[in-house]
Amino acid sequence: MNRFLKAALVTAGATIAAGYYFTNKIMYIKKKTDQFIVDREMHTYEHFNLKEYQSMPKEPFSLRSPYGYLIKGHYIPGKSTQKIMIFCHGVTVNQFNSVKYANLFLKRGFSVIIYDHRRHGQSGGKTTSYGYYEKYDLETLVNWVKERFGNDIILGIHGESMGASTMLQYAGMIEDGADFYIADCPFSDFYQQLHHVLNTDYHLPRWPLLPMAKLLIRIRDRYRIQDVSPIRYIKNVHHPVLFIHSKQDDYILNEMTVALYEAKPDNKQLFLAELGAHACSYSDNKKEYEAAIDKFLAAYHFN
Repeated sequence: MNRFLKAALVTAGATIAAGYYFTNKIMYIKKKTDQFIVDREMHTYEHFNLKEYQSMPKEPFSLRSPYGYLIKGHYIPGKSTQKIMIFCHGVTVNQFNSVKYANLFLKRGFSVIIYDHRRHGQSGGKTTSYGYYEKYDLETLVNWVKERFGNDIILGIHGESMGASTMLQYAGMIEDGADFYIADCPFSDFYQQLHHVLNTDYHLPRWPLLPMAKLLIRIRDRYRIQDVSPIRYIKNVHHPVLFIHSKQDDYILNEMTVALYEAKPDNKQLFLAELGAHACSYSDNKKEYEAAIDKFLAAYHFN
C-alpha cells in the first residue's frame, strides 16, 4: 500500500470518526436537569415560583407519539377553555422552561398546555431531531386539543428556539392547524445553523465534517438534515405569526428570524428585542415583549 493511499484512508477514517462524534452531539445533546432549570428560572431570571406552580390546578396528560413513546405534559385551565395556548420549549430544557410564557397567557385569559419534547423531561424518544420528528408529536397534541375542546376554539402555539422551529415546521409541512403562532428565536435552516455552531464553537470549516454529518444522520436517525428547514416551508403558513428575536443573540443569529419574516408573504409581525442572549428576549425585555404580544393579539382579534 503506497503512502498516498494510506494517507487517504487515515483522512477518511478521521473524518468518519469526527462525523460520528459530531452527530452524537446532535442526536444526544446534553440536557439540563430539572433542578438546574427550576433554580435558573427562580433565582437567575425570577420567572418561576415553585410553590405557586405546585399549587396551580393542573391536569397531567400522556399522549402516544406516532413513534410509540409517550408525550407528557400538563393542561392548566385559565379563564376560558375557548382560548388555548400550546408551548414548545427549546433544546436541552423541558416544560418548566415554558411556565414563564404560560403565565403571560394565563393573565390574558387563555388556558395553557406545557409539554416535554421527545427525549426531554418526562417524554420518551431516543434522539433529538430539531423538529423533524417533534413536529409530528406537536400534530398529535394539536389533534388531542381539538378533539377535547372542539374545532371552534382559538388555538395559539408559542415556541422558543428549537420549539419555535418545530412549530413552524408543523405549520408549514403538516398543517396550518393553529390560529396564530409566536416564534421566539427560531433557526431558519438546520444545516446553516450547524455550520454556524461548527464555526463558532469548534472553529472548524464546513467541509468535510458537515457533509459527513448529513450522511451519518441519514443513516443513524433516518432523516435528512436539509429537510429541517422552516424557511423552505414558511410560505405555506397562512395564519398570523409573531416573530421575535434578540439582536444580541449570537447562538441563533437574528438574521434567521428576519429571513423567515421576509419569506412569509403576509399576516406577520416582527419584534427585535434590544437586549438578551439566546432565548432571553423575554427575560431582558419583559415590558417590550408583553407589549409586542398584546399588539399582535389585538391586530388579529385574538385578545
